[in-house]
Amino acid sequence: MNLTKKIIIALILGVIVGFGLSFAPANIFSAIDNYVLSPIGQLFLNLIMMIVVPIVFVSIVLGTAGLGEPAKLGKIGVQTISFYLVTTAIALVIGLGVGYILHPGEEGVFETGERNYEEQVAPPITETLINIIPTNPLDAMSNGDMLQIIAFSIFIGLSLAALGEKTSGIHRLFEQANEILMYLVNLIMRTAPYGAFALIASAIGGAGLNGLGDMAMYMIGVILALILHGLITYSLAIWGLGKASPINFYKQFFPAMSVGFSTSSSSATLPIAMKVAQEKLGVKKSVSSFVQPLGATINMDGTAIMQAVATVFISQVYGIPLGLNELLMVILTATLASIGTAGVPGVGLIMLAMVLNQVGLPVEGIALIIGVDRLLDMLRTSLNLTGDAACAYIISEGEKRKEARKA
Repeated sequence: MNLTKKIIIALILGVIVGFGLSFAPANIFSAIDNYVLSPIGQLFLNLIMMIVVPIVFVSIVLGTAGLGEPAKLGKIGVQTISFYLVTTAIALVIGLGVGYILHPGEEGVFETGERNYEEQVAPPITETLINIIPTNPLDAMSNGDMLQIIAFSIFIGLSLAALGEKTSGIHRLFEQANEILMYLVNLIMRTAPYGAFALIASAIGGAGLNGLGDMAMYMIGVILALILHGLITYSLAIWGLGKASPINFYKQFFPAMSVGFSTSSSSATLPIAMKVAQEKLGVKKSVSSFVQPLGATINMDGTAIMQAVATVFISQVYGIPLGLNELLMVILTATLASIGTAGVPGVGLIMLAMVLNQVGLPVEGIALIIGVDRLLDMLRTSLNLTGDAACAYIISEGEKRKEARKA
């Protein structure tokens, strides 16, 4: 049985076990979760997180060096960031539209008194841009600051490309390091079905039927918007710009999407996503190594959809209508924030707090959605990874066509 089938079976079993545990007494679920499910899930996450920083550093160095001249790197960089910003704006429009069509919030249904949510403030975009250049690259790596790691990696890659034969030994060393990391990815992927089972069973068992029932309409809105964005925006981009079949794309990329669903982390799933894109979709390594790590840091279409639906939901619950200016502000703020808050822990809720503040909605309304956010985060992560891979695939196919014309 191949890995994809094993992961699908593990996810289905995890859902069944999770729903079963939601009926069990709290002390029984707590014991099973604390001593079985959470440890297994955490071990799987730790195994993946162990190689995230090395693989981002090594892959971007090789990707940048492989792209060669700075002009080519700059062109691909502009294409990548433009794709991410445009699709994020489209995701927000879809989320707002679904929110107003389904009308998930109803004034007075939830108690909207004092909530136990501590407001967090995201750093200004200018501060984030200044801090992209690390004062201590080793400190950035130890803290897992992805934007700083990416910046340092690009500088090293450009240097290797410029020096050429003088640094061929170092270049070869990075290639050998990449081989080691890919070998580790293969080993870790063998544990993916067990980790996926434990993580999904723990999440669903912990949410319980009551928690899911109370937020059913909000969840349906977010899930519908995520599906529409994947089926319409990405499919049209793959078909129109990538000149390929969206069905085949999703079929080949599904193993990475399923791992992203179970881990709820684009960074944690990055090694698997890059491997699948390169081997199954035929994305050039130099493009994949640059575009996908950058996307895992700044591309947040799934999070943008959650923000849009949540903003509409909270405005309806509190009975505060949003005008056209406020809706445009949601789109602008959240699109820019997708880069401005990159690398900040709890980025989804921090970005939502920024958006709510911007349009005059109470930030404590976030407490209404925290209960089901973990489950929706799984789907958001899968969509984010798909967007990263779609961008890499489209750019890679464009490069291949240019090379064919030159030949």
